Amino acid sequence: MKQILYVLVFSLISVSSMGEVVDFSGTWNLNKSKSTLNEQFSMAPNQIILIQNNDGLAVEKHGSFQDQDYTMTDKFTLDGKECINAGWMDTEKKSTAVWSADEKSLIITSKIPMQDGGEMTINETYQTEENNLKVVVKVSSSFGDVTETYLFEKQ
Repeated sequence: MKQILYVLVFSLISVSSMGEVVDFSGTWNLNKSKSTLNEQFSMAPNQIILIQNNDGLAVEKHGSFQDQDYTMTDKFTLDGKECINAGWMDTEKKSTAVWSADEKSLIITSKIPMQDGGEMTINETYQTEENNLKVVVKVSSSFGDVTETYLFEKQ
C-alpha cells in the first residue's frame, strides 16, 4: 500500500511540474557593466518590454544606434510556427520561437534578407539568471558572426 501511495505522490509531483514555463513578462533595463557587448558597435537595446501569455510573446525594444533612437516591436507565437515581423528597410523578418527541452529558455531564430542577396540569421536565447533576464544574441551573415550577451534588470 505504501508503494502505491509513493507512486501516486511522485506522479502528481511530476505532472504538476510539467508544462510550467518561465514567464519573462516585465520591463527590463540593460545593465551594460554586466553585459558582454561588441566593442565596435552594439545593437543592444537599453530597455526591453516583454508581454507573455500562453499563446505568445510581444517584444518591444528601445535603444539607440549611431545616435538614432529606435523602437522595434515583434510578436511571436510560442508553438514553433513561423511569425513575420517588420525587418530593416522594408524587409520581412521571419522568426520561430521554441522552448528548450527543460522549458527554462526560449530560443528565437530570425532570418532577414540582406541587400547583397544573402541572409542574416539572428538567434536569441532568453533565460532568467537569478532575478535578471539574460539574452544571448548570435548574429551570422556574409559580414561575419557576432555574439553578445545582454543582462537586464527588472524594473
